[in-house]
Amino acid sequence: MAQELTVEIVRNPSSGYTIPPPRAGQAVGGGVHRDLRVLLRHADRDGLTITTYASWLPPREQWLNARLETAPQTLLDRAGTLRSEWKRLVVDHTNGTPGPGMRVGGRPLSEQADLTHHATLVETVVKSLADEGFDVLDVMLDGRGSSLGRLREFLLGALAEEKDLRISFDSDLPMPWPMLAVDPSVGIDPWDAFLGHRHQVEQTSSGYDWVDQAKVSPRLRAVTSLNTDSTLDKVGRASDVRDLLAARSELTVRTEAKDLLEALGNEFLLEDLMYFWCHGKFLEEGTRNRRLVIKLSDPDLIDGAKVTRRRRRLRGGQQRFKPFVLLNACHTGQAATDLHVGHLGAALIDLGADGVLGPQIEIPQIFASEYAYSFLDLYLEGRHTAGEISQALVKRFSEKFHNPLALTYSLHCGLHSRLNLAS
Repeated sequence: MAQELTVEIVRNPSSGYTIPPPRAGQAVGGGVHRDLRVLLRHADRDGLTITTYASWLPPREQWLNARLETAPQTLLDRAGTLRSEWKRLVVDHTNGTPGPGMRVGGRPLSEQADLTHHATLVETVVKSLADEGFDVLDVMLDGRGSSLGRLREFLLGALAEEKDLRISFDSDLPMPWPMLAVDPSVGIDPWDAFLGHRHQVEQTSSGYDWVDQAKVSPRLRAVTSLNTDSTLDKVGRASDVRDLLAARSELTVRTEAKDLLEALGNEFLLEDLMYFWCHGKFLEEGTRNRRLVIKLSDPDLIDGAKVTRRRRRLRGGQQRFKPFVLLNACHTGQAATDLHVGHLGAALIDLGADGVLGPQIEIPQIFASEYAYSFLDLYLEGRHTAGEISQALVKRFSEKFHNPLALTYSLHCGLHSRLNLAS
């Protein structure tokens, strides 16, 4: 007579061969993203080393290392030229032969987010910018050394042949990574040549301080802030962004620097997301001192040093400052154009921020407000990481609106940042 046995599983020897449950970072369609890490380090005053780590390769092939033969300043100069070309060809493009309803001298690629009516012009511009973006990458990896040749062959091949990599550029040099491109002359669609279109991309650094972050209780709604210049309240979709934050989070609105700095001085700043909608610019203060500042509604200027000073006294004890930061102000995704520029985003990450997203160039306000609404709408769902969203928006704006400007938004850390109200 058959007898039913009761079985209790006390060990799982096949755990390494079972399929894990879905998690953040799982690629659309069920596959898992491949991770690529690129380390760019100062070897000495005039040189750089580059190291690549490819998680999907066999252990003996995962690491490659070489010394770059291109000087750091040359790369910074090339990056500056690339940013300038984006501004010249897109933001500052003027309309010399306007059609019906267009004005002479207008800036047609800056005055609206939907550039469908200018698709032919945009295609020409995108092809030129893809060539410029590849030139920066090509110059970076140029050289005759055997180790560099092997690394170049692998890296350029991986960037061009793979899709949807998660790439961390752990770099001593601040570069506009999403705006760099693989070679479009080998038959790759110029839009798809850009690293920010093909992959999830972030710049990070191993040098950021570790912060002892206090745990927070699970909550039903995100805690957010809008730090804004009130003169921008009616620009583009600014009011829609404010309504979105108010409807889907516990929102604090700040319009003056003193209120922001006071909040940053709190030991426990429990915001999940900080949104900045304001002006940003570089101040020239001597030949070797150039700093990035932002301004809210009042005349006071805010920079990385001022923010750091507010929280410096809190170091050493447990605290809470772990927001994802969307710095929607001109240049705030740009860490530097030379080796002497401080960066507000880097200061926020150093203090504990989970990631910072901002534009590399002077961004048109109409587009900036549209981008912010799209990003925040997805991020507040809590289902996608900032890396996934930033890549998705590059594709959305290019395919739906023929607008390449989403590529100018760069992540500093934050590739894996996701709204998690249970944390």
